[in-house]
Amino acid sequence: MRMTEAYNGTVLALDTSTAAMSAAVLRGNQVLSEIESIAERNHSVHVITHVKSILEEAGVSRESLDAIVVGSGPGSYTGMRIAVTAAKTLAWAWEKPLTGVSSLEAIAYGALREGIGAVDGELPGKLTGTHFFIPIMDARRGQVYGAMFEAGHASGWSRIQDDGVRIMMDWVDEIVREAETRQEDERPVIWLTGDLSLHGEAAAKLQEKGRGAGLAVNLLPHVLRGRYLAELGMLNLAAESFADVHAFTPNYTQLTEAEVKLKARQSGESRG
Repeated sequence: MRMTEAYNGTVLALDTSTAAMSAAVLRGNQVLSEIESIAERNHSVHVITHVKSILEEAGVSRESLDAIVVGSGPGSYTGMRIAVTAAKTLAWAWEKPLTGVSSLEAIAYGALREGIGAVDGELPGKLTGTHFFIPIMDARRGQVYGAMFEAGHASGWSRIQDDGVRIMMDWVDEIVREAETRQEDERPVIWLTGDLSLHGEAAAKLQEKGRGAGLAVNLLPHVLRGRYLAELGMLNLAAESFADVHAFTPNYTQLTEAEVKLKARQSGESRG
């Protein structure tokens, strides 16, 4: 399981890839301050004010801050740029290391850390079996930004599918097929998470097809939270995986479903 004890510095985490601007200040595994602000069209107006506010609330100065973590998307084209521009500017001006984290992964990881406990009381550190986390953001016209992650007591936390744009109704079939490739006694519990409000029909289809295949499918609406973005960023920082402050850009690459599948096949061939 991904943990944060390996990095004990103080970090500022920031994401504006969705309608919610999420930010947090963590020192090691302690959350010093956190904010979620729903104001998609006004992120650019409030982002610096919010950053200043949570740093002050946390009692963290420019000098005592060790690093900056930013959500790299995918998501709203304009939204992503706001957080990334702010994070790059602060990292450059304050001479702090910068690292980027997939916004989809932060949603999925937050669902793991909070959602499972909220649904059935099972703690992430004591997971039984295998769990698939499918984070989605609406991408219009029946499409979503989506990815797939796996969590388990033995397997830890890993990515199964890359971030990309997918036709949600079609992707449902692929999700079930992926789960069915596992041995019968290792079939995963599936968690569809993120903003599900515009994809109720596809969510219902996933549950129906899951039942037909003997798979448990849970719907878990979840908003990206800064604390989980920070935790994932701390893993990068512990591994000294830093972004180039000047060259770093959001995940503008909106892969089509066909491109995602081609990339996955090519990756499999290269491993073989």
